[in-house]
Amino acid sequence: MNSSYVNMGVGALLATLFVLKSVSLASGFIFHSETPEKPGFEIVAAEAPAGDAGGKAAEAKETPIAQLLQTADAKVGETIFKKCQACHSGEKGGPNKVGPDLWGIVDRPVAEHEGFAYSAAIKGFSKDGAEKWTYDHLYHFVAAPKKFISGTAMGFAGLPKEKDRADLIAYLRTLADTPVPLPDPNAAPAPAATN
Repeated sequence: MNSSYVNMGVGALLATLFVLKSVSLASGFIFHSETPEKPGFEIVAAEAPAGDAGGKAAEAKETPIAQLLQTADAKVGETIFKKCQACHSGEKGGPNKVGPDLWGIVDRPVAEHEGFAYSAAIKGFSKDGAEKWTYDHLYHFVAAPKKFISGTAMGFAGLPKEKDRADLIAYLRTLADTPVPLPDPNAAPAPAATN
């Protein structure tokens, strides 16, 4: 190997490094920006009140379904139900789809619709048929299915707005031969049971 080739290679390497460093310094000088004295948008995280375990303060502010149903609109709920129709039918004797038929869902025993294979989580929540789909259960389940019954196969994200949930449940109530009476708005709300 000739020493002139080695010298040329080392020279080319040093020249490349010099050009790269020069470009880096020049671009740093050209595009330099001062740090602002005060940030344009400051993100402040709200802290939970002392003694608040898992957001119970937020749950306390939730309006009971018995009160919401007094002014709920089943016609609006019918429109909201269109989101459900991809997975559920709502007619009497309707077919099971990805989810069970919802005819007569209010006050129906949990995990007891004939011909539908329920997830283990729903079966566990049903307590062997002793648990029913009460207005309260439906209200909390529709808000966040996976939060209310951990492990459920229902892929729906939920309805965060209380009014939407109440309107939907008012419509579900009409899907029956004899609609279940509305709950007493003056009764104490049932605790939100989770599985």
